[in-house]
Amino acid sequence: MRQRIASLGLIAKSMPPLDLLKSVFGYESFRPGQEEIIAAIGAGEDVLAIMPTGAGKSLCFQVPALARDGLTLVISPLVALMSDQVSALRQNGVAAGALTSASSEAEREAIFSALRDKTLKLLYMAPERLGLAQAMLSRAGVTLIAIDEAHCVSQWGHDFRPDYLRIGELAEALGHPQIAAFTATADAETRKDIAARLFRQPPRLFLFGFDRPNLFLSFFPKLGPRSQVSDFVAAHKGQSGIVYCASRKKVEALAGLLVAKGIDALPYHAGLPHETRQANQTRFSREDGVVMVATVAFGMGIDKPDVRFVMHADLPASVEAYYQEIGRAGRDGLPANTQVLYGIDDIKLRRRQIEESDAPAERKRIDHLRLNALLSIAEAPRCRRQSLLAYFGEESAPCGNCDLCRNPPETIDGTVPAQKALSAIARTGQRFGLEHLIAILVGEDGERMRELGHNRLPTFGVGSEFDKGQWRGVFRQLYAAGYASVDPEFGGWGMTEEGRAVLRGNAPVLLRKDSLKPRLQKRARSRAPAIELDTDDASLLRVLKSMRRDLAAEANVPAYVIFADRTLIEMAEHRPRTKAQMAEIHGVGTRKLASFGDIFLAAIRDFENGR
Repeated sequence: MRQRIASLGLIAKSMPPLDLLKSVFGYESFRPGQEEIIAAIGAGEDVLAIMPTGAGKSLCFQVPALARDGLTLVISPLVALMSDQVSALRQNGVAAGALTSASSEAEREAIFSALRDKTLKLLYMAPERLGLAQAMLSRAGVTLIAIDEAHCVSQWGHDFRPDYLRIGELAEALGHPQIAAFTATADAETRKDIAARLFRQPPRLFLFGFDRPNLFLSFFPKLGPRSQVSDFVAAHKGQSGIVYCASRKKVEALAGLLVAKGIDALPYHAGLPHETRQANQTRFSREDGVVMVATVAFGMGIDKPDVRFVMHADLPASVEAYYQEIGRAGRDGLPANTQVLYGIDDIKLRRRQIEESDAPAERKRIDHLRLNALLSIAEAPRCRRQSLLAYFGEESAPCGNCDLCRNPPETIDGTVPAQKALSAIARTGQRFGLEHLIAILVGEDGERMRELGHNRLPTFGVGSEFDKGQWRGVFRQLYAAGYASVDPEFGGWGMTEEGRAVLRGNAPVLLRKDSLKPRLQKRARSRAPAIELDTDDASLLRVLKSMRRDLAAEANVPAYVIFADRTLIEMAEHRPRTKAQMAEIHGVGTRKLASFGDIFLAAIRDFENGR
């Protein structure tokens, strides 16, 4: 093991970054933002980089690590992420290691030996282990600390982890080496907090946008959510994907439903035994076509590039959480599909979670605003991507790659229906639940209604133009727009100041017409993201994937560590016949060409010869 790690460190430091990129990683050019960030790190600047998920943040610190003396320490949040990145680096001939709770004694000893010999280039560690390793790191010659998922250091980040606060102490103990911090989700407040906690001086800020144009974005009200989930996943059968749920119970139920329908689905939540979670995550990471049904305990830092869909069976907690979670799809840049299902109960749950948290009042206020922003995107009448990017301070033209661009919604003047709904809330003392308010509006008489005297209210029966389902749509939009509130404990509906202005006739309300007709609305049929190959190329791709699967199993690494889907697709399309032609394929670097070039060239030849 010691000799193996040492031999992997033989990378020429004199290579320019672009030459390193091609020789080691097999890529012809940098993605947007990478070259500028690498140049800044190479010049010795501290860096805070905000880049879209899938934009190639890892290369921004891996390339500089190879071009310098000393050790680059990478602080990363998940064992699985570190293991996969180290496996990929080693396949590319890079001396890398990870010290985690899962490391064997032999692995630890090999890494310690490489550190003593100064042959290790990148060492991955979780923030929880930094205190235990401080003495070792002080002797290791750390020249760069790279921090992945840097939003975890901020109290405003949606995945705040207190152990990230140790990074500042470690940097001081190591003599303040250069720091480069990366994240995909950080609004202005979060960026300010990250800079204050990690850097002695303001870092060089790189903000390369939040757009992921390859992701199809969609939101749908819950109209039979079990069927909606199973239909969506069935449309992607044979593809890897994630279904997020708000509770462990729902994870188990939906995973069972999908398995019953012939989908290779696995559950993941904190209530499962550690061994089960680890086994399920390993299968998802290493096999094609596995669907993970999970709580948000799963996914941060997942490096699997070929996740073709992410579905939220329940409303996410905020725009930041939504963006981070859908970012796990399509990291290879190929088309991927995302969908969110939401309903009144989801909104109530998220409100209650905020109110019942131990967070200070200011944090709760910010969390409510962030949830409101997500609800606005869910009920928006315009392009989803425009609304999403506007939240992060970016302007965008209609994208053409979301449900509202494909099927623009019709809006109506909803002021009168809104006033009727708000009047029902006001005349019942702002303490009754949704179904009772709807029963008043549609004139549904009954013993309870008569006991309360609500059958004599002026609003009783005034809403006969809508059925109950349509009224639920009205209330959902009023709640999402901030005109109404819901008591998080008892479920009673109330009015906000903005709602009172509507009731007095001082503010108009626009409503989406489609949301008012849920029972008549045809559920949109989900389509798998399109990766166009002709029949013959698709057949070759299946052969290459099968070979990749066998090689990955033999090496005990995820399939994409051998070659990513994009690489195999290019092989199937271009069909290289020589090693020189194979070297031109995206993702085929010097080490992988030597290791796998002949094997895949032979497979292509055999396919074309009809064997």
